Amino acid sequence: MEDIKQYMQSVGQQARAASRIMAQADTAAKNRALEAIAAAILDGGATLIAENAKDVAAAKVGGLDSASVDRLTLTEKTIRGMAEGLRQIAQLADPIGEIGGLSYRASGIQVGKMRVPLGVIGIIYESRPNVTADAAGLCLKSGNAAILRGGSEAIHSNQAIAACVHAGLRAAGLPETAVQVIATTDRAAVGELITMKDYVDVIVPRGGKSLIARISEEARIPVIKHLDGICHVYIDDEADLAKAIRIADNAKTHRYGVCNAMETLLVNAGIAAQVLPPLCKIYLDKNVELRGDEAARAIVPQMKTATEEDWRTEYLAPILAVRVVANLGEAIEHINTYGSQHTDSIVTENYTKAMRFLREVDSSSVMVNASTRFADGFEYGLGAEIGISTDKIHARGPVGLEGLTSQKFIVLGSGQVRA
Repeated sequence: MEDIKQYMQSVGQQARAASRIMAQADTAAKNRALEAIAAAILDGGATLIAENAKDVAAAKVGGLDSASVDRLTLTEKTIRGMAEGLRQIAQLADPIGEIGGLSYRASGIQVGKMRVPLGVIGIIYESRPNVTADAAGLCLKSGNAAILRGGSEAIHSNQAIAACVHAGLRAAGLPETAVQVIATTDRAAVGELITMKDYVDVIVPRGGKSLIARISEEARIPVIKHLDGICHVYIDDEADLAKAIRIADNAKTHRYGVCNAMETLLVNAGIAAQVLPPLCKIYLDKNVELRGDEAARAIVPQMKTATEEDWRTEYLAPILAVRVVANLGEAIEHINTYGSQHTDSIVTENYTKAMRFLREVDSSSVMVNASTRFADGFEYGLGAEIGISTDKIHARGPVGLEGLTSQKFIVLGSGQVRA
């Protein structure tokens, strides 16, 4: 345990020193690094797949479920995807040093804000080794140093990707310690990382609810996170039926095991008899289990009876809760009571109702006439995301480059002194 503590302290010290260099790095150097990392990943594809094969074999012997093994596996396609993601990040505008909101005060000084890096970002994640490349790229471009702790099941894959990252940093003349991938599988390293407040400025956990809950409870450093994705679509009585069916179908069935999939469908009583039969036929044909309240089951008897717990559940599976509500106000009340402040959408042709929904639904992403599946950094034009935040301080919603920065006040004067 003492060895782990010393190791993590050393990692933290090196990250803090590297963060000061990264904060001063110009855009050209950061982009050269990103391009060089992408090239190293493509050139080292065979090595990455060979190292990944060790992890996959061990995972199968260890009884890891098939979905997790699938997320763990690297292919030529995922390797090309990692490289392309890094090149896309290189093409994004550099937020660091951006000055905004300058205004003159009565004293003659100008006051504004400059965007600056957060410093050292600790990222804890499971299974997916491609997160190593994504996280390294986003932290690098935003001028931060990163400490990455991937799952023990991906140790060989993550270290191989780390070698590519370090090669790219060297090629650009930037410190290799700007991105450090923890080399031990000892879980004590996580406990150290989330309490090193002298060296780490923010923690980003990516993974299952239990991991995120543990990090949130034990960390002594600010955490950017979301626990649940209990997302809703509300079909208003002034909705276009064709739009409503298409949106509600996509929001649930496009992918089931993702945090922005719809888990509860709310339907206005005035339109329920028209929209639920054709929509629920689509769900049932796709083997989606439906759990409805009494009013919904009266229209579609194939539904099971929904319980109070169903309104609070993120299924991440082909299961959908369905409730008929009297009006928009009841829909908003349901969402704000049972939702997880992730993503919620209204389908309506009434502008006033749409604007009320946008104002009153207390979630990190609120949508009008669009599928909740769009709640994603790439779809929002962020290039990539480090995760999604349902917090209200600092970053909220998909967290891209800007979410990995802060702002400081700047003052421009011409010799003014305060009277």
